[in-house]
Amino acid sequence: MTQDTLLYLSRADVEAVALDMATIINLLEQAFRAKGQGQVEMPPKPGIHPRPDAFIHAMPAYIPAMRAAGIKWVSGFPENKDKGLPYISGLLVLNDVDTGLPIAVMDCTWITAKRTGAATALAARYLARPDSHTVGILACGVQGRSNLEALAVLFPIERVVAYDIHPERIEAYINEMGDRYDFEFVAARSPQEAVVDSDIIVTSGPILLHPRPTIPADWIKPGAFGSAVDFDSYWTPEALAAMDRISTDDHAQFHYYRSVGYFQHTPDPYADLGELVVGSKPGRQNADERTLAMNLGLAIDDMAVAPEIVRRARAMGIGSELPF
Repeated sequence: MTQDTLLYLSRADVEAVALDMATIINLLEQAFRAKGQGQVEMPPKPGIHPRPDAFIHAMPAYIPAMRAAGIKWVSGFPENKDKGLPYISGLLVLNDVDTGLPIAVMDCTWITAKRTGAATALAARYLARPDSHTVGILACGVQGRSNLEALAVLFPIERVVAYDIHPERIEAYINEMGDRYDFEFVAARSPQEAVVDSDIIVTSGPILLHPRPTIPADWIKPGAFGSAVDFDSYWTPEALAAMDRISTDDHAQFHYYRSVGYFQHTPDPYADLGELVVGSKPGRQNADERTLAMNLGLAIDDMAVAPEIVRRARAMGIGSELPF
């Protein structure tokens, strides 16, 4: 690289780097440790909303300890699935922390998928029972896959119960994930079947401003941990109120979302993920607590992962140098 070029990585290039999930989880833990110590700069993400329940967000962050600075411009359009297009898409720009010059531009789809699953697993490290072995997956899309991949790094998973409003997606999910993991996979006929016996519950449908929640309090067994990747879209107010502990990944962004209409029935989180990582707030305190992570998806997640992808891509000769 010279000072008048930057590295461009397409989606295929990013995927070809094949950064493993254990490394991604460790990178996120470093970022959240810095956040818990007050050593990151990350303003609440602004956004525009061209269609109902669609968004395009700008996500800047700076992590001094990781020498990572940049911004992600990411969209989520639920109707894209009906068009054969990804729900999440966008670009990520990295800047040199000494000069401010752009050093890389890359597709953010793969990074967004993997770091979101990694954030679930990192929260579960502090809030789920260590012996959790049954996972309920509600929505068998990208996040249903990446969350299971990340959880499998940290937990002794034996059984996965999968549900989706589209039965054919359940079948495709079980066929694909069953080839990757030696777990028992079960196709759930209802959301209840995916929840009632699960130690870990992951919901990852579209994020909705006006949700029609499904999961009541009495489906959630004592000791269960939930990851609400889709905010409160699946979780009834009664289920949220029944949680002994609810965490988020950032208090300021949680309250920003509430100010624009989300989380109207969600109790204030007692801790954020940085506080859990540095130990300033306690994690799970006993085997019977019901806990929930309401991670929003932060720019520091992306800035923790992207520099390592760029470093490995250059070492592997992947990508194209472009003038700017």
